[in-house]
Amino acid sequence: MPSPPVPNRLIAFSGGFLGPSAQARTVRRILDLAGHRPRIGWPGADDAVAAWGHSPRAWRAERAAARTGAALWRIEDAFVRSIRPGRLGGEPPMGLLIDRSGVHYDPSGPSDLETLLASHAFDEAPLIARAKLCIARMCHLHLSKYNAHDLAFPLPEPGYVLVVDQVRDDASLRHGAPDGALPASAFQDMLFAARAENPGARIIIKTHPETAGRARRGHFGPDHADHQVSLETGAVSPWALLEGAIAVYTVSSQLGFEAILAGHRPHVFGHPFYAGWGLTADRNPQPRRGRKLTRAQLFAGAMLLYPHWYDPLRDCLCQLEQVIDQMEARLTAFRQDRQGHVACAVRLWKRRQMQAMFGREKALIFVNDPARAAVKARAGGRGLIGWASVMPTTFPGLRIEDGFLRSRGLGAALTPAQSLVVDDLGIYYDPSRESRLERLIAGPLPPGGAARALSLVEAVTRAGLTKYNIGQDATALTAEIDALRRDRPEAPIILVPGQVEDDASIRLGAGTVRTNRALLEQTRIANPGAVIVYKPHPDVEAGLRPGAVADASSFADLVVNGVDAGSMLGLVDAVWTLTSGLGFEALMRGKSVTCLGTPFYAGWGLTTDLAPVPARRHHLPETAQNGGASRLAALVHATLIAYPRYLDPLTNRPCPPELLVERLAAGQGGSVRPGLRLLAKLQGALAGHAWLWR
Repeated sequence: MPSPPVPNRLIAFSGGFLGPSAQARTVRRILDLAGHRPRIGWPGADDAVAAWGHSPRAWRAERAAARTGAALWRIEDAFVRSIRPGRLGGEPPMGLLIDRSGVHYDPSGPSDLETLLASHAFDEAPLIARAKLCIARMCHLHLSKYNAHDLAFPLPEPGYVLVVDQVRDDASLRHGAPDGALPASAFQDMLFAARAENPGARIIIKTHPETAGRARRGHFGPDHADHQVSLETGAVSPWALLEGAIAVYTVSSQLGFEAILAGHRPHVFGHPFYAGWGLTADRNPQPRRGRKLTRAQLFAGAMLLYPHWYDPLRDCLCQLEQVIDQMEARLTAFRQDRQGHVACAVRLWKRRQMQAMFGREKALIFVNDPARAAVKARAGGRGLIGWASVMPTTFPGLRIEDGFLRSRGLGAALTPAQSLVVDDLGIYYDPSRESRLERLIAGPLPPGGAARALSLVEAVTRAGLTKYNIGQDATALTAEIDALRRDRPEAPIILVPGQVEDDASIRLGAGTVRTNRALLEQTRIANPGAVIVYKPHPDVEAGLRPGAVADASSFADLVVNGVDAGSMLGLVDAVWTLTSGLGFEALMRGKSVTCLGTPFYAGWGLTTDLAPVPARRHHLPETAQNGGASRLAALVHATLIAYPRYLDPLTNRPCPPELLVERLAAGQGGSVRPGLRLLAKLQGALAGHAWLWR
């Protein structure tokens, strides 16, 4: 399809483009990035005029275009928009549909989308592969246009007929027929047909999200319910409803499009963009459309090629895959936080970051005592979260800990964490009971999960990132290490990472060897000819936590201080550790790892384990049975993608791990607020009293 000429200017007349709201600012930014910044003025014949679909104020743009001969562009939200509808939540869209011919819901003439679906070859294998993967990811995530649904909401028994309601007087209905408005009787005709064609079947009418709280009216209400028909007004996932349906009836709702993606052939009574391509049972066929498309081809046109997708964190146009990544991060936060939380045993200096991470839906309530916090949570209908290392084993809420890509700076130095893990079963460093991380590692990977995990490994290792990302580049030690190997060229170079000796991972996960000195001694006994490099833990180096080894040089050939762990891993062949997270970072870099304790990454076939490992860890998922790369993908996806939550240090919004990797690589990993520096010095004076700081 040839590209239309680019107009000199894009003229706008309404506040939807020119106003001060976050939505208007985002719309302007997307148009600007697409090369069409909206301006105030009177159009000329070589300009274009922007109308928001067929909104009540679109007549201004229509009249100006008609009087001047300027092109009329109709702009709408893309098909994945936000958590809540714009009218209810005020959230900006994740993309725009910029149509130079019409608009996708108006069949009076061909829109750009209709022309695209009718003319594009859709024969490029990479495009169709992308479409299939995105469909699978959207289904897995229950991702729709609006996403305020509750995955725990009770579902009706499967085997029903699903009838989809829409809001009255919506533009898609006022302009939903070739000659104008769809008749109001279309919805009654649809319900009649659903009854007649499915005698005796239960019928469930799904109301539109915007009818919640009577923000807008639909076409069906309680008076339509009887022994056969019921209304579903709750926050149920449309994907979950589609899974239990035996038939789907719609006029022109986007849920009909999602029904196609879910494997249905919906009965369509209007003229939506997805009808007429051989994938729907059309009660009012559109004569212009006769081409047969596959689901993947329809999706490729409507979701990959037609929209202008926007990445609000990077402030750039992007592809749908990046939108799905970001919506996944936002949905994880929304679904965990929608009821609000009472947070217990959270140190004062952590509360600001915890509020940003978990208080976006409802502000956190902080209560120090776990028992009192649990009572307050129950009374307020809230969830309960607490810092894992100080929670009793009977704690009934979510346990929180620092994530594995944490920051640029130490937690002991009061650098805020940009990632936190959330565990509803146990916690990753306690092998005495199952954690959510273990279950994620042992479970099936989601669609595209293996490729995404291995791509993330490449990004992390290419940037040289670790948990804290501090210290000097270790390549300056190359000559010193080479000198140590001069008389033993075949000797392996083993890195021994020190740990904080009162750390919870040592208390709960170490075996008979429980100190840094004993670890060094055992490593030397087992590897008498090796070049052993000892790297003390940064918190211990800084004098903030216990674990110093006065005679480390008695066992190690080289003791390195102030060195970046990521670059150090590039100089060694293997790692011997108790439970250090550096062992996981070594696995990502293809290094041999021997564990004298039971860290979360032990027991999955990737490490040499010298301490007992829970038997439950020996059951790898089917997708991870085909060699080390697949097992590593399962471990990395669980550890870095599915288990933690991330906060973008620049925008303070939920973000996917790929975004935080970019920030950390650019040196943007959070900073210590000035008021906390005094606390950091006080903490150094009280090193060893770890209970004060957890």
